[in-house]
Amino acid sequence: MLGWFKKNKNKTKETAAPENDKVVADHTTGIQEKHVEDSAGSTALESDITAHSDVPKEESPAEKSGLLGRLQKSLSKTRKSLVQKLDAVFLGKKNIDAELLDELEEVLITADLGFQTVQDLLEDARAKLKRKELSEPAVLYDTLKEQIYTYLHEAEKPAELVMPDEGPFVIMVLGVNGVGKTTTIGKLAYKFKKSGHNVLLVAADTFRAAAIDQLKIWAERIDVEICAQTPGADPSSVVYDAMDFAQNRDFDVIIIDTAGRLHTKVNLMEELKKIKRVMAKKCRKAPHEVMLVIDATTGQNAISQAREFNKAVDITGLALTKLDGTAKGGIVVNISRELNIPIRFIGIGEKMEDLRDFDPKEFIEALFSK
Repeated sequence: MLGWFKKNKNKTKETAAPENDKVVADHTTGIQEKHVEDSAGSTALESDITAHSDVPKEESPAEKSGLLGRLQKSLSKTRKSLVQKLDAVFLGKKNIDAELLDELEEVLITADLGFQTVQDLLEDARAKLKRKELSEPAVLYDTLKEQIYTYLHEAEKPAELVMPDEGPFVIMVLGVNGVGKTTTIGKLAYKFKKSGHNVLLVAADTFRAAAIDQLKIWAERIDVEICAQTPGADPSSVVYDAMDFAQNRDFDVIIIDTAGRLHTKVNLMEELKKIKRVMAKKCRKAPHEVMLVIDATTGQNAISQAREFNKAVDITGLALTKLDGTAKGGIVVNISRELNIPIRFIGIGEKMEDLRDFDPKEFIEALFSK
């Protein structure tokens, strides 16, 4: 859990402010049964959330041993699209010829690995074939698998993200509407809380009233605090007040939600730049992580989105959602190569635990499992 993040063991806890000094939004009382749709299209029953607000315990060793199996199951659509088609290409082939390579190209492109990534894979295969390093199709299959892993591994970055010596670790979360950003923030906060961190959520997506409501529900569900204002408030003001509130309080992590209305791209990007400047003024070196949430089912469009956001605010990490719902999981490989930005998390289901730390080796093992 949170393998990319290291808690600073030397950081001393500060004394929390009295409860009556809170300026966060009050949690709703007397909740009626009402479904609130989140940006990923799922719904949360508020009365059910209230009734099950206790944070689940850490998985037992036996449960952890089944995590790979859950990942394999979640990637079944991608595995069927990619691996089973690869098996069909190689079935009965005794030689590596032009026809085999052409069929491979078609399968890999339809799995959303991207044109350039596929060309690089095949060029590498042809070079090894010339050097007589590939003797039979089975060896080529293993070579493809190893090279895909290499592409993912190359985009990884060392675990440089550690708790700062002073103040909280600040995460600015980006993503267009509909990618599952708010849900990802809630699940990420849950992961941090399970790891023993004190978390503050900040509802700076004031463009959509539902976004604020959804984040409040997540805060109540996992029992963390939230700073929020009314819909339409200036997002930078929300962030400024939240950073003020967090000063001299015992928060380890602050997770800031931002708007994702890409149809007003210029205004949005300027707003994100301003939010980032406000964070830096209130907390040294903040944000420590700028995380973009991407819907894996959008394919190549996800790369275009990432480029636009990266131009504005320098993305440092990615979270890919809905991998369980797409047959084109090759986008994971393509986005790693194209952007050279580490993938921090993958979303593989609706459960709290289904926001998984991304491990390239585990991903390849699950994807190519028989």
